[in-house]
Amino acid sequence: MHIRKAVIDDLSDIMGIYRIAQDYMIASGNPDQWGHSYPPEELIKEDITQGTGYLICDDDGPHGVFALFDGLEPTYEYIENGKWLNDDPYVTLHRIASDGKAHGIFKCAINYCKSISDNIRIDTHHNNKIMQKQIEKNGFEKCGIIYVRDGSPRIAYQWSKDFIG
Repeated sequence: MHIRKAVIDDLSDIMGIYRIAQDYMIASGNPDQWGHSYPPEELIKEDITQGTGYLICDDDGPHGVFALFDGLEPTYEYIENGKWLNDDPYVTLHRIASDGKAHGIFKCAINYCKSISDNIRIDTHHNNKIMQKQIEKNGFEKCGIIYVRDGSPRIAYQWSKDFIG
């Protein structure tokens, strides 16, 4: 599999991947994190035009999607019931999703992030047990609770190349 930046012609494929992921999350006991309304198409268009939207592809086409941001994440400024591993520069992985047709989508995204940054932050909903397992399996440490823009809590994680825990 390989990773490439998304382009506007990918929008239909991306929204299809998110729809599959939404259905899967709802069916697996996590109906509140995304439902069928998140992420909205306008946000995905913004990811594409700002160069933060990525696809994970094989020879058959895209099977995964994520947004990757370099720099401060405003919702990470306040963390409760814990603390970040460090205050070093980091990238933030958001909106990762898979169509379920290829294995290793999360690992592929994380390996890409690790190749460009020594610190990665990510968060997920408390009902998203599958994502929590993937995050922890890939060497992330649970750091505390952050609150996303709508005020709802998320479990915050960080991976740091220099952290020995």
